[in-house]
Amino acid sequence: MRKAWKERSILPGFGISMGFTVLYLSLIVLFPLSAIFIKTSGMGWSDFWGTIADERVIASLKISFGTSLAAAAINSIFGFIVAWVLVRYTFPGKKIVDALVDLPFALPTAVAGIALTTIYSQNGWIGKLIEPHGIKIVFTPLGITLALTFIGIPFVVRTLQPVIEELEKDVEEAAVSLGAGRWRTFRSIIFPALFPALLTGFTLAFARGVGEYGSVVFIAGNMPMKTEIAPLLIMTKLEQYNYAGATAIALVMLLISFVTLFVINLIQWRANRRFTTV
Repeated sequence: MRKAWKERSILPGFGISMGFTVLYLSLIVLFPLSAIFIKTSGMGWSDFWGTIADERVIASLKISFGTSLAAAAINSIFGFIVAWVLVRYTFPGKKIVDALVDLPFALPTAVAGIALTTIYSQNGWIGKLIEPHGIKIVFTPLGITLALTFIGIPFVVRTLQPVIEELEKDVEEAAVSLGAGRWRTFRSIIFPALFPALLTGFTLAFARGVGEYGSVVFIAGNMPMKTEIAPLLIMTKLEQYNYAGATAIALVMLLISFVTLFVINLIQWRANRRFTTV
């Protein structure tokens, strides 16, 4: 059995590489996460439940996860369009557009939040145009969704681009030659091949949005029960030296995020399996 395992091993020095991998992930991921559980375990059940069942905490969790899901869904649609255009078409300024996709990666999140707040405020360039129509963005959940959309779109575009590049146009042309229309070609040929990558981009954008702080804190207005996000509430409790309360909220966010990501990964695994078997 040991000899067969060695023959199947691809990386030389698997034991050393695996040991380094486990050690690195433990120092960077597992130990900090375990500290959350250890710190929260010092609270009694009544104190823990009283903290997470507070209306202000529940409202902040709904805002954080709701706006993150909405932003990730928006990025899945428009990120797909952007990635498709960048791969399949040639036009003047293509390299500039391609570089702009990575701008949220390079721009500090606080600067992005200030810029969005300035543009979409009542006196901003865009805000003063839409304000008369009853549309308010700054200091609303809509503004939070806008900020999370801004910082999340590169994840979707960059995840989809290499997959779109690998799509064989011959298959699409064959489908069209057999009488399939554009919608049927997209639904039967293109979308099944791109769905796993699209789901990955959605997951990355959602995960980034849940923990985002810098780009949201300015445009949100931080009104309790209305526009206060969970990361800001954690910072507030830390400033009040309520470390147990802060870790309790962080633990709830961690558990909800884990369950959500597990379900998404399960869907992605089933989609990959269905596509490979077909």
